[in-house]
Amino acid sequence: MAGPSGGGANPINVINDTEMHWRQWAVVVLMVLLNALDGFDVLSSAFAAPGITADWGIPRSELGIVLSAELVGMGFGSVLLGGAADKFGRKNTMIACLVAMAGGMWMAGHANGVGDMFVYRFITGIGIGGMLTATNAVTAESTNSKWRKACIAVYVAGYPLGAILGGIAASEWLLDAYGWRGVFDFGAIVTAALIPVVMLVVPETAAYHASKDNLAGVNKTLGAFGKPAIGSLPAAAADREKPKVTDILSNPQLRPVTLLLAFGYMFHTVTFYYILKFAVQIVADYPPGYEPSDAATVLTWANVGGFLGSALFGFVMARFGIRWPTALMLLIGSVMVVSFGMGRETLDGWQWATILTGFFTNAAISGYYAAFARGFPAYARATGTGFVLGVGRLGAAGSPLLAGALFAWLGDDELLVVSIIMAMGSIVSLILFLLLPEREGDDLVAAPITTDKVPTKEMQ
Repeated sequence: MAGPSGGGANPINVINDTEMHWRQWAVVVLMVLLNALDGFDVLSSAFAAPGITADWGIPRSELGIVLSAELVGMGFGSVLLGGAADKFGRKNTMIACLVAMAGGMWMAGHANGVGDMFVYRFITGIGIGGMLTATNAVTAESTNSKWRKACIAVYVAGYPLGAILGGIAASEWLLDAYGWRGVFDFGAIVTAALIPVVMLVVPETAAYHASKDNLAGVNKTLGAFGKPAIGSLPAAAADREKPKVTDILSNPQLRPVTLLLAFGYMFHTVTFYYILKFAVQIVADYPPGYEPSDAATVLTWANVGGFLGSALFGFVMARFGIRWPTALMLLIGSVMVVSFGMGRETLDGWQWATILTGFFTNAAISGYYAAFARGFPAYARATGTGFVLGVGRLGAAGSPLLAGALFAWLGDDELLVVSIIMAMGSIVSLILFLLLPEREGDDLVAAPITTDKVPTKEMQ
């Protein structure tokens, strides 16, 4: 490793302006795997839904409560542990979240009723919510400017990848061999196994250390990434405000970014989680009806589409920016949800419907995550992302509850009407996304506050 690069160097710029080191790529791969784990853990209840319904004899309205539990927990976890990631470090937060997720998954596999299951899935969701804020920040802060958008998109693709692998495991092995409880036990074991891997592979980010004015920590991370040490931090680092939720809401430059991202993401998750949470049950019930293991394949294929959409969309954003491509994905995704509601006569037809729906709705999720990384300054990135995800989880948690209530009110045979209503979330999200200020978060907080309209530049 080279010697110190001189006093006052900005470690964020060192990461941004140098080539990716193999250790940085290893961190990105691990963040993809952790997001894949989140994807499996969140959707494990959807894979298990037909078995739970048959075992406990509950209607769709009560199933909606079970399916929403971890999403409610994710909302709390995103807000509470997003702040923890900025206060105590991204790495420590990830380890704590893995412990909560492993414990919650294991207990869910041994639940005996809706009340127990709600509590255990809520605990799991707290861990997942905190994990999402920390891993998104680590991905953004461990990559250079050249590769960041693509890495974030591939990171987001990890979520459906986990659901794909989990769906294959559930439909081809776990459900037949161990029943619905085996899905949760399997998730608990894999989650626990990743704890020592995170401890060994992931260094705390240089951006976090810089926000704490920790020069030794910054240089330790730079060294792990094969970068030269710096002699001192920029003078402003010592005076930087400590990140907290009130910063992202009280700062007049950041407030519109925070609120538009939060509510835009929230409305999209209403649409997004309708398919992810209810597709298996809908297909299992739709005439002529399918076995739970067969119905579970549609969720696997939905996430195949989601993986492809997320991964490919990273290259689209690198070429055309974030704004208009994301808006287009939101529009097409809503159309695909309506198309899903028209029903299918064969299992192959259902699988293709969910592939297309997953492709476009997940591509829009990638656009939002890129906007999270861009929209907040480094010192409050996890806090801002956590707050946005926390508000967004209101839509995610409300989605199965709303869909369940609509089916109870309109009838299970009114699939198209319910799907049209649920698709409107992405349309509202599209409008809010187009209203976003188009500046980097670090540029926003550095800009002087005036009474004039803040100038913007293209979000690329």
